[in-house]
Amino acid sequence: MYYLQTHFTYFLTIVGLLGLAIGSFLNVVIYRLPIMMKREWEDECAEYLGTKPKERTKFNLSTPNSHCPNCKKPVRIWHNIPLISYLFLLGRCPHCKNPIPLRYPIVEFISAITAVIVANHFGITSQTLALLVLTWALIVLSFIDFEHMILPDNITVSLLWLGLIVNIFGTFTTLQSAVIGAITGYLFLWIIAWLFRMIRGIEGMGYGDFKLLAVFGAWLGWQMLPLVICAASVMGLIVGIIYLLAKKNSLKKPIPFGPYIAIAGWIAMLWGHTIFNWYLALTGI
Repeated sequence: MYYLQTHFTYFLTIVGLLGLAIGSFLNVVIYRLPIMMKREWEDECAEYLGTKPKERTKFNLSTPNSHCPNCKKPVRIWHNIPLISYLFLLGRCPHCKNPIPLRYPIVEFISAITAVIVANHFGITSQTLALLVLTWALIVLSFIDFEHMILPDNITVSLLWLGLIVNIFGTFTTLQSAVIGAITGYLFLWIIAWLFRMIRGIEGMGYGDFKLLAVFGAWLGWQMLPLVICAASVMGLIVGIIYLLAKKNSLKKPIPFGPYIAIAGWIAMLWGHTIFNWYLALTGI
């Protein structure tokens, strides 16, 4: 530990390499978890209707082994080195030459670079360890939401409880602030969605978004929620305008809000107090 403290660059390098390795696993979760959830929903529906569930081969985060979804050939260890294998293979399956989705190197890169940023910001502390877990989970949530428009409860609820547990020790805020933040975060978006449904008669936001904002309330405390909400709303508005300019009917297609909450909350975790103090100085409050 002392060696890493005196050779901080080595510490950041280790964290970066760990981030690459974790990023490879995150890709597995991003791809497989929605499929696992769909199968679970189908089995629950079959049980409710009294019908026989579909017979399937075992499928979870570890089974079957990694393989090309096109030709079904197994992915060898040397084909699965984060970033390097993608570049070496020129972004194509070594067997059938089918293109490998660009998401794979992007997730690995984001996982590594965000891990280094967190480690550089908090150093060798318990805050770094906790925030790395949150960061990697947010990457999974964001990519799943972009592709499937869902935020899995088994991740959001786990992060909510983890935030409360972490703040028992006052890691990021007081426990009282964390509890109030979790409640406030959920209720704020729930009320907005309820008003939208009353006015427009349609659903405007998913319950996963409520839970994700509650996650940041639990991690940051209620004081930082206005910053998270404002930043996420601005990002969502900008993306919505871009979609509107690009496609005439884009407003008919729902836009996931979870990734913007995740990005805004992650920024607030690192620089929220700096941004808040800058705003107070700017406004003279």
